[in-house]
Amino acid sequence: MKLGLSKFLSPFRIIVLSYIIAMFVFAIFLALPISAQEGVYVSFSEALFTSVSAVSVTGLTVVNVSETYSGWGVFFLALAIQLGGIGVMTLGTFIWMIFGRKIVLSQRMLIMVDQNQIAFSGLVSLMRGILGVALGIELIGALILGTYYLNYFDTAAEAFYQGAFGALTAFTNAGFDVTGQSLVPFADDYFVQLINILLIFAGAIGFPVLLEVRAYFASKDRSFRFSLFTKIAVSTYFIVFIIGVIGLWILESNAYYQGLTWHQQLFFSLFNSATARSGGLSTMDVSNLTLASLLLLSGLMIIGASPSSVGGGIRTTTLAVMFLTIRSFALGRSDVKAFGREIHQEDRQKAFIVLSVFVVGLFLSIIFVSAFEHSGELELMAIIFEVSSAFGTCGLSMGITPDLSLPSQITLMVLMLIGRVGLVAFLFSVRGKEKKTNFKYPTERIIIG
Repeated sequence: MKLGLSKFLSPFRIIVLSYIIAMFVFAIFLALPISAQEGVYVSFSEALFTSVSAVSVTGLTVVNVSETYSGWGVFFLALAIQLGGIGVMTLGTFIWMIFGRKIVLSQRMLIMVDQNQIAFSGLVSLMRGILGVALGIELIGALILGTYYLNYFDTAAEAFYQGAFGALTAFTNAGFDVTGQSLVPFADDYFVQLINILLIFAGAIGFPVLLEVRAYFASKDRSFRFSLFTKIAVSTYFIVFIIGVIGLWILESNAYYQGLTWHQQLFFSLFNSATARSGGLSTMDVSNLTLASLLLLSGLMIIGASPSSVGGGIRTTTLAVMFLTIRSFALGRSDVKAFGREIHQEDRQKAFIVLSVFVVGLFLSIIFVSAFEHSGELELMAIIFEVSSAFGTCGLSMGITPDLSLPSQITLMVLMLIGRVGLVAFLFSVRGKEKKTNFKYPTERIIIG
């Protein structure tokens, strides 16, 4: 029986199961009476949705956090966000090392799956690096925001409480807030927006990128070379970000931005383009944007962040590899190259699978939610936006999530789970054991397109 169970629980299935268990554990914590404010009742379904959103670092909610949860509730919520942000295995490895335990091969396989790595070497040092960098950035962000918030809040305790939670939710791209208004009160405070944008960038750009940047500045050898992953991830991330900024500015220039100063228009565009990639924080009510802008934001949420980061979506490298593959085909080339390197055929295949499954899953989810909500009662754009936000683990919302039926909320929870563990890991978790055949059928060409 034990042998059969071990065969069934592959590393991919263990990772998915670990996140599911974490989601239910924190749901129990958030459903406790001590987690709610006096006179407020939180149902288990509400606690579960909040927990799933926190562990998946999404930010969609069916309750108002500031009006619902007590200090203990916010503490449990912050723990769930931290766990989901840096990953189950990162914290698990850290605790394991505290007790002086050796990280064996089976645990290294789990780390490799959780952090989307392709090699066993250096995994433990990678975990140490991720934890150190993440906590360091969060601490710096908390100190900067907390100190600055002394201008906004009556006491230092409240200022640094808001700063600490704000830095945590921005870096992990969780999208939660304890003000009840996200960053709308800071719509004209460009310093707060800039710090939050930088924290969102740091969390979404990818932990391997941050570690390589740290190694570059720590190295005395000026011949240091960044990996192909870092070059593609960073360049794609900021190209999409700039496209988002320009697109929003153009689309809203004669709509929401009309009558605003140029710097207000610039920062609304900058912040919305940054937060739509996975951040989930907002400085305005996004439902006031035009249909074209909402579609653009949905596209940015679908693209999401980089692999091995706190964000979801199809990821930047998937988009880049698909674009480079199409470009090579158009140029009549059979190989795909970038930055003086050739991209492996297996990576090209994974990119195609991830994009295809994501699009199909997104389309089916929109159909399910539309059916559950009796079609015409909600605008299609609001459903598309909410589903894109859940699947991309972004957290931006047009405000319909609390009004959705339980089946629709369950659909969003499943999407948030898949978005957090990653499509590749999820597909491997449901895939059967690979079987080798002793024969092959004759090959025949078919018409494509």
